Amino acid sequence: MQKKDIFDILDRLTLPGEGQSISQSGAITNINIFGHEVIIDLTLRTPALHIKKRVISDITQALQDAFGTDISPTINIKVPPAPTQGPQLIKGKPIKGIQNIIAVASGKGGVGKSTLTANLAITLSEMGFKVGVLDADIYGPSIPIMFDLAGARPLSVIVEGKSKMEPITQYGVKILSIGFFTQPNQAVIWRGPMAAKALNQMIFDAAWGTLDFLLIDLPPGTGDIHLSILQSLPITGAVVVSTPQNVALADARKGVAMFQQEHIQVPVLGVVENMAYFTPAELPENKYYIFGQSGARHLAEDLDIEFLGEIPLVQSIRESGDIGRPAALQSGTSAAEAFVNMTREVVRQTVRRNEDLPPTEAVKITTMAGCSAVKSK
Repeated sequence: MQKKDIFDILDRLTLPGEGQSISQSGAITNINIFGHEVIIDLTLRTPALHIKKRVISDITQALQDAFGTDISPTINIKVPPAPTQGPQLIKGKPIKGIQNIIAVASGKGGVGKSTLTANLAITLSEMGFKVGVLDADIYGPSIPIMFDLAGARPLSVIVEGKSKMEPITQYGVKILSIGFFTQPNQAVIWRGPMAAKALNQMIFDAAWGTLDFLLIDLPPGTGDIHLSILQSLPITGAVVVSTPQNVALADARKGVAMFQQEHIQVPVLGVVENMAYFTPAELPENKYYIFGQSGARHLAEDLDIEFLGEIPLVQSIRESGDIGRPAALQSGTSAAEAFVNMTREVVRQTVRRNEDLPPTEAVKITTMAGCSAVKSK
């Protein structure tokens, strides 16, 4: 009994489910013969127990038929582990006409992310950009109130023979929100897939037209909605909002980490510190650091990302959001100036991102005479 004899026998045995002989399949890794004892090592692609038992039975019977019942075969079967993969996010194709998609995120709720999104959008618009806002906070949409659009309903338009939702334009900004489709006292109680479907409709079934910037107001945290957005759209960059205190910074750090995951890798444009300090109207030169000082700035330094600016804790910012006229509309005020400075930094970092990394679309942002403009390559 030689190894060749055993190979010949195994070449006549079909491997279950493979359609090939055991020899042809490449399953044989080793054969050893010690007198009447035969040791065969096999590697199978299937872990099914009944397949293993059948292979052992077939080989044992074939060897004993050929060489006698004195043959004592030992058949060792291994199944290689399945290759492990991290979560794979399939980046969506760019939306025709939209040059840059900026996600505005926060790890923690209540840090002023929607306030910042609204004022960033208005400031960009006043700088001459064409801007849209997608309110992706499905369970707590704030954008309709902040733009004085509570109760508004989008109309449908025909675009290239297809019916599309027309975003509502306010203060020069195109806006869509789930809040346009629900009652003020109606809670949105949806599971992840339903929320994702609603978002996809607002993204792809909307007549956004030509936009230099589409800002996406994400919900707090890192969850289903975030993954749905990242899967649906090629995000140009992310802006993370935090307040200075440690409890908010800890969550902001997680928000940054989400975008920097190996299988996500959305460039983080930087961190904004909201409610950075309080300045009373009667003491305009004084600054009181109620929630701590420079916490977000230190976080940006620790994570080696840009610090985009600080927004003061000013009563007028809250009041302006509540009545639907964001503070950025009140030019000449300290609040509006803070938003202008922050917006300039966001544009600057978007310029840098598009110069250093492959752009979302074939576009490039250039700075001309101190005024930014988005141009096609």
